[in-house]
Amino acid sequence: MADDRAYPRFAETRLIEALADTPVVLIHGPRQCGKTTQAQAVGRRRGYTYFTFDDEVTCAAATADPRGFVTDLTGPAIFDEVQRVPGIFAALKSAVDRRRVPGRFLLTGSTNVLLVPALSDSLAGRMGILRLHPLAQCELAARAPRFLDALLAGTFKSRKVDRMGKALAERIVAGGYPAALARPTPHRRAAWCRDYIETLVQRDVRALARISSLDVLPRLLALAASQTARLINISDLASPFQLSRPTIRDYVTLLERVFLLEELPPWHSNRLSRLIKAPKLHLGDTGVACALLGLDAAALWEDRATLGQLLETFVFQELRRQAGWHEEEIRFHHYRDKDNAEVDVVLEGAGRVAGVEVKASATVTAADFRGLRKLRDAAGKRFAAGVVLYDGETGASFGDGMYAVPIRTLWE
Repeated sequence: MADDRAYPRFAETRLIEALADTPVVLIHGPRQCGKTTQAQAVGRRRGYTYFTFDDEVTCAAATADPRGFVTDLTGPAIFDEVQRVPGIFAALKSAVDRRRVPGRFLLTGSTNVLLVPALSDSLAGRMGILRLHPLAQCELAARAPRFLDALLAGTFKSRKVDRMGKALAERIVAGGYPAALARPTPHRRAAWCRDYIETLVQRDVRALARISSLDVLPRLLALAASQTARLINISDLASPFQLSRPTIRDYVTLLERVFLLEELPPWHSNRLSRLIKAPKLHLGDTGVACALLGLDAAALWEDRATLGQLLETFVFQELRRQAGWHEEEIRFHHYRDKDNAEVDVVLEGAGRVAGVEVKASATVTAADFRGLRKLRDAAGKRFAAGVVLYDGETGASFGDGMYAVPIRTLWE
């Protein structure tokens, strides 16, 4: 069973650092990923008063008089689900400008305020933003990971580990939501994921936009799940629905705002002009994706094409989660050129560029490094390492900064 309080959240260090020098700190991420638990755990030790805007009376009071609500506070405060009271951002700006004290307000939000410029701009220079994800595999293992450091330094060592096999499919299907992982069986975890999507659409998406046919969104999300780790194609996403491409594009943006979808932008270099410039689409959590697709671990293991897609999303999300608490800012892209050479995930951090290619198979050959070699040539001296993550037993160097790395090394 999994309870987010039972596992270390490695982002806590970044949160404490931000509260030490920033007046307002926002933890944002999908509902049920552990934001409230994290905020309360830190706030309880520091004397914060807790308010949740999921409480209708509290929400109504703050909406009616946001400035008065903030002014009446006598100490540091946590505002949970702050997106429900957009007017509170201007009130916080005014309060901070009157008395600028680090760690004065700790906010949580289940929509991405970075996609709402009017909200994020109102606290520019006053607010630090931390992204919290569902549980990472390394948090579930309670082991601080070293993969990103090794990747950006290009320092992988030869090693032998056990192959994961079907256990890998089980991890993909389980995902990282604490409440889902707390369910006793895969069947019950999948039911939680389906109920979660339904509740999220009816509650948060309805609050964000007026959509006449809310039933379209779960179906659109299921279609997106079948296309995870592929270049985004709005025409393909729109084809089953009697809706225009611009409307479907807007719906995809809405699903991004509640962290159910994520677009991975292409990597660019002045050295190359023949790059594909479309972003890739990824589901925010593979457990949700599998529930939407009706796949359990056994079915996923047999469907090798879908396993490959979902494994790529699984690896991308694990890297994103680990980057959330890394000391260096790490930016994520994908690489593909018009010769169909590709790299699933390109990472940039500390002036370095690294690439990760993902394979569901148990073997690696020199041909699997084709895209990584092109990335190395394009990145030049900034190139740190190219890694093929695969479901094998042997970690080995393929020369010139190229490594085959067993996938469990990502979190162990």
